[in-house]
Amino acid sequence: MQINQEKLEEIIRRVLLEEMGGAKPPIEKHVEKKSGVLVVKGKTVKPEPFDTGKPGTKVFLSDIMTLKESPRLMAGIMEMDESSFPWTLEYDEVDYIIDGVLEIKINDSVVRGEAGDIIFIPKGSSISFVSPGKSRFLYVTYPADWAEQE
Repeated sequence: MQINQEKLEEIIRRVLLEEMGGAKPPIEKHVEKKSGVLVVKGKTVKPEPFDTGKPGTKVFLSDIMTLKESPRLMAGIMEMDESSFPWTLEYDEVDYIIDGVLEIKINDSVVRGEAGDIIFIPKGSSISFVSPGKSRFLYVTYPADWAEQE
């Protein structure tokens, strides 16, 4: 059996993390060097608690790309569990619901997406993200550095 260098590095990294006291394993991703094409292994993305500013919410997220990997678009995984929080988007966002239900409350309306659905939220929208149960979704934002924009 032949083990390639990338697989060997992954095994060594996991062993070292276990020995260092169970630190969070890194997101597994691979970049094809010449083209920059990136694949992220979704099952390795373990979102961390996100402070929504609203006590008691169960919201977790993890960006899956760096600005170096993608200076124009940002993406990540968010998970919510019977939670809601208000948010004003200073960027365009596309959400792909992987599991569960995601609702977007805007004005007097509710937009509901289920697993497999895609929701687009335009820049400048003041909304509430709502998850009536457990949900997991991919978010993609433009621009990637929206927090740095004025």
